[in-house]
Amino acid sequence: MTGYYDIVLALIPVALLGITVALTVVGVSITAAIPVGSMVAMTLIGHAMFVNAPIDSGDETGTTRPPINAD
Repeated sequence: MTGYYDIVLALIPVALLGITVALTVVGVSITAAIPVGSMVAMTLIGHAMFVNAPIDSGDETGTTRPPINAD
């Protein structure tokens, strides 16, 4: 089953290359098209890292008891 992060990993090169090629075909210079494609790829990476960050399910202890003091 394809998850969110699999889709993001597939979209990074697609965004970088696809947007760069599309802008170049339209008539934008390559030196302007590459930064635009890179910004879209960086936005995808930033969203995957910070907005929809992966969580570790092992952090939750599952108990409601307070910790035992060493006193």
